[in-house]
Amino acid sequence: MTDIDIRTDAVRDTVRRLEDAWAKNDADGVAEVYTEDTSLILTRNDTYLKGREAIRSYFAAAYGGPMKDTRVVGTPLDIKRVSDDVVVMTTNGGVLYPGQTAVSAENAIRATWVFVRQGQDWLISAYHNSPTVHAEPVTGEER
Repeated sequence: MTDIDIRTDAVRDTVRRLEDAWAKNDADGVAEVYTEDTSLILTRNDTYLKGREAIRSYFAAAYGGPMKDTRVVGTPLDIKRVSDDVVVMTTNGGVLYPGQTAVSAENAIRATWVFVRQGQDWLISAYHNSPTVHAEPVTGEER
């Protein structure tokens, strides 16, 4: 197994933790996969969040309202090592609302994730998404 394979596995584990916490509507669990000084941009609703606590607060409110009982899914398009401690990943994905089995066109996004190694953990240092229409449905089964 190569060094990039190890990083890729660790990054995918971080994404799985995010997806699992989201599925439980666990704002604390979502926030845990981000660095303290992270930045997060959600284009569809024009949201910019700075810092882990801002992410925790945002998702706690969202899970009590419009994002209740949703799941987030994605499929990696590209994963590349920038340095020993930085990996960038591009994904297709989006939010699945209750009853949905694939991301709808209006909820489809393409995202860029920047992961940094902090000790043994790979955390999200920056995340940005933008609306897109996927050529193929994203279901989360690709994990």
